[in-house]
Amino acid sequence: MTDDTNDLDQVWPEWKEAVNMSASQLAAWLETDESRAVGQKDGDSDESVGHKSGKRIIDILNTKRDDLKDDDVRHMHKVVGYVHRHLAQRPTKEDIESSKWRYSLMNWGHDPLK
Repeated sequence: MTDDTNDLDQVWPEWKEAVNMSASQLAAWLETDESRAVGQKDGDSDESVGHKSGKRIIDILNTKRDDLKDDDVRHMHKVVGYVHRHLAQRPTKEDIESSKWRYSLMNWGHDPLK
C-alpha cells in the first residue's frame, strides 16, 4: 500500500467517480479501432497516451486498494485530472455517442454516456 494513506484516501472517491468503466469493459474498449484512432501519440510510439493509460487503469482496477503503490496513486490523480479537464470540453454540436471526445475519455476509463 502507498506510504501516504491520506493521499490515497483523498483520490479514492474522485477515482471511483471518474473511472466509471470496469476493467473488463475498458479492456474490450481498448481492443477497438475507435480506441486506437484517438489521442495524442507520445514520441515515436504508435500508441496514444490515453491508450497506454487505459492499460494502466486496468492494472489499478485489478489491484486491491491495500496493495496500491505510490506510483499507482500518482496515476490515479493524473486520470482524475484528465477526466475532469476533458469533461469540461464537452462538444456542443456533435453527436456525443460516436465522438472523438467520448472515445478519448473512454481510453481513460470514463464513459460520459453512463
